Amino acid sequence: MGRRKNNRHKQSAHDKQAAKPQNGRPKSMVIRIGAAEVGASVSQLVQDVRHVMEPDTAIRLKERRANKLRDYTTMCGPLGVSHLLLFSRSESGNTNMRLARTPQGPTLQFRVEQYSLCKDILKALRTPRSTGPNDYNVAPLLVMNNFITPDAEREKLGDAAPPKHLEKLVTDMFQGLFPPIDPQATPLHTIKRVLLLSRESPSEGDNGTCTINMRHYAITTKVTGLPKPIRRLHAAEKIINSKEKKRSALPNLGNLEDVAEYMLDPSAAGYTSASDTEIETDAEVEVTAPVARKVLSKKERAKAPVRANRGTRKVEKRAVKLVELGPRLKLRLTKVEEDICSGKVLWHEFVNKSEKEVKEMDALWEKRKKEKEERRRIQRENIEKKRKEKGPAKEGEEDEDMDDYDDYDMDDDVWEGEADGGEDDEMEDDA
Repeated sequence: MGRRKNNRHKQSAHDKQAAKPQNGRPKSMVIRIGAAEVGASVSQLVQDVRHVMEPDTAIRLKERRANKLRDYTTMCGPLGVSHLLLFSRSESGNTNMRLARTPQGPTLQFRVEQYSLCKDILKALRTPRSTGPNDYNVAPLLVMNNFITPDAEREKLGDAAPPKHLEKLVTDMFQGLFPPIDPQATPLHTIKRVLLLSRESPSEGDNGTCTINMRHYAITTKVTGLPKPIRRLHAAEKIINSKEKKRSALPNLGNLEDVAEYMLDPSAAGYTSASDTEIETDAEVEVTAPVARKVLSKKERAKAPVRANRGTRKVEKRAVKLVELGPRLKLRLTKVEEDICSGKVLWHEFVNKSEKEVKEMDALWEKRKKEKEERRRIQRENIEKKRKEKGPAKEGEEDEDMDDYDDYDMDDDVWEGEADGGEDDEMEDDA
């Protein structure tokens, strides 16, 4: 019986380089840690957060029970992933979210105090909005509120005020999740969603932590200043041109002799009032109206006369409305770590250290850092030794075994238990 062929192929160095992002756009992965233990609600929450992070995220990522954190961090480099959002559930039943930046950290650990799924938001809305595939082609517009405490408020709070470096770190971490928007180059009509992050104002009873509320909205616009009959005709034109034709939304002109009767007689379009054309002025914006242009060849462009008002564009007023899509999250910051879900604890909500204890911990982590560098030096020497023993690879052949050594890190297995033990001892001392 012939040997069955394995369909898994090793990725070449050229493919690895091609997979890396060339334009510097941030990419993310939203992961369940302990996929079989978090439960159905947290699993659905992870899927909803993936939709929020579209399009620069792994929307179809499937976790396995045997997968560990190191499996994902190893693939972040070849895939160009810059951020990890890790959801887990503790033994006491609390849901936690960790926001980590690759490849060297830091990591923000949040406790998910409250959350609502997208399906729950849609059920609660009176007129829910259905989203299409084009709504997720562009990253959402990030709006952050109250993340920096004013100096006057900081003086009133005293020791209860959060540290400035902590606020700056949290702000930079969330801003780095999405690509920056250039107002001069980005068309406004391409932005279909808004992600709102609002931090609750710190109070005197707080111990310097941050509580953040997250909301996800869809942006809808309507032309303002038009009477209801014209708006219904405009909507009817869109329905006729679309694939799905809803006859109930079309105005009935069967009993009218001319379209002017429909436009001038208020009763022709049913009951109307003065509020039909009134829209809140706070929600009005001026945008450039889309204009359909014919594509001309070089000869046609040369023959076409130059128009004096070529640079002027039609501007129209539109009313902006936000419709919530979900999910909702209430996050409370509990811990900040230097590395990816490990390393020195930079800030803790419940643990405060004296200056002497901080110096002792800094010396301990400096010692561990030197030991880690020495292990990596030994690892590189062993790799070079094995390459010399094997000899140079033939032309056209890839040195797959040596690539495996390049990707392998001694800290994965040999030293992971010691590091975990040291971290546990540190937390026991703090307690």
